[in-house]
Amino acid sequence: MENEEMQRLIERYLSAYNTFDIQGMLDVLDEEIRFLNVARGEVTTETLGIADFRALAEQSVPIFSERRQTIRQIGFTQGGAEVEIDYEATLAVDLPNGMQAGEVLQLRGKSVFQKKGEKLVRIEDHS
Repeated sequence: MENEEMQRLIERYLSAYNTFDIQGMLDVLDEEIRFLNVARGEVTTETLGIADFRALAEQSVPIFSERRQTIRQIGFTQGGAEVEIDYEATLAVDLPNGMQAGEVLQLRGKSVFQKKGEKLVRIEDHS
């Protein structure tokens, strides 16, 4: 039962993420949500609290014309889950690193989710 609840929370979060539904994402998050983006072992982005998470989510929307996180595999831990993710996104704008609008990003990574009560309290995206 606990694993099913966790999976439903993750699926609701990803569905909202994939459709740029910021409020839908926030609906499954605890007020004290901690989010980390980790690239090549280094934390590149970190937020603490729902207001910081909302701000990051709103900044990210105009960068992509499409984006999709797809679950490849999910493993449950005590109070959480580790999810292998396929990520694909189409850029809507040119980026400072030289990537151009219209280019497609494809990554495989891992997301770690932790739950507190009925909400997600921690999300770590690793690529």
